[in-house]
Amino acid sequence: MFKTAGGILRTPRDDFRLKTNSKNTTKRFYLSKFLKTQNSLVQLSPFDYNQNIASLNSSTYYAKGKFLLSAEYFVLDGALSLALPLKFGQRLEIKELEHSNSIEWKSFDYKKNIWFEASYDLRTLAIKTANEVDTAERLKDIFESIQKQQPKLFEGTGFQMESYLDFPRPWGLGTSSTLLSLLSQWSETDAYQILEETFGGSGYDIACAIADGPIHFQKLGSEIKVQASSFLPAFRDKLYFVYLGKKQNSRDGIAHYRKLDLDKNIFIKRLSEISKEMAFAKTLNVFNQLIIEHETIISQTLSIPRAKDLYFSDFEGEVKSLGAWGGDFVLVTSKGPIKKTTGYFNEKGFEVFYKYEDMVKKNNTID
Repeated sequence: MFKTAGGILRTPRDDFRLKTNSKNTTKRFYLSKFLKTQNSLVQLSPFDYNQNIASLNSSTYYAKGKFLLSAEYFVLDGALSLALPLKFGQRLEIKELEHSNSIEWKSFDYKKNIWFEASYDLRTLAIKTANEVDTAERLKDIFESIQKQQPKLFEGTGFQMESYLDFPRPWGLGTSSTLLSLLSQWSETDAYQILEETFGGSGYDIACAIADGPIHFQKLGSEIKVQASSFLPAFRDKLYFVYLGKKQNSRDGIAHYRKLDLDKNIFIKRLSEISKEMAFAKTLNVFNQLIIEHETIISQTLSIPRAKDLYFSDFEGEVKSLGAWGGDFVLVTSKGPIKKTTGYFNEKGFEVFYKYEDMVKKNNTID
């Protein structure tokens, strides 16, 4: 089991819940917000664009996507990281199926098209049907991990489960991590234990899924530390995200990192310091210098060229890789007008361009 420390709860197990009785069955809802109505509490959906109240025979959950701003790779070995939960994510709607012994699953993309569907035996979790075998097997692994923690969930009636992404899958914002978080919320299980038994990784993305704003994440052996970060730079209007369109498999990057034969402690120490310094940087110049130092450390230790050197060597600002190097999104900084900055990247064929505040979830408790 994982231990936790810090200011943010690592799983919904210890978060607020509302219990209501329906057909002698206790239903638990993950609550991020509350509304008091006639001396009772009702659930509000946590996703920004939908505030429908959950009905008594169904449950709705939401999990946020993520960006890892610092300590990529080395976060696996105890480096303190700075991570950003996003305004993009995934929701899960679950309904009980009376007189059924199956889990009927459908996954919808951001255009509301079904990209994955499968059926599982509720008791054995055997795959009955699936349009993508590999995806079905990964989902089965999650169910099996949940079953170890909550076996009674799979002894009652069946379920209809539908997941909805609000971002394109190739963007790499956390299709798998948000799914794992959603199922952990539903089952009230330890998300980090599920992660350990399925996908692997540090777990920063699991922390981001339920975080209210930027966080500092650290994994020290079996101990998970998650704390709210004060990262809300005054120069955030000079920060942007650009999609490179080169989808990366984070597991491949982790495997490459694990093969490194070097003393990582000195790098872990400095990257942890940079994570703190980034959070408190007062000017864009200071932030840019931290980006350069951070990118140089990762580039030299992993023998991977910087994204700026590969694609944007003539760019006047700085470029920071986010998570696995080589694809997905990068953070860019620019002192120039947004029209000029957007034009630069568009001319190079990179058309997915977001302002910082259009993507990152702001912690409303920090001014």
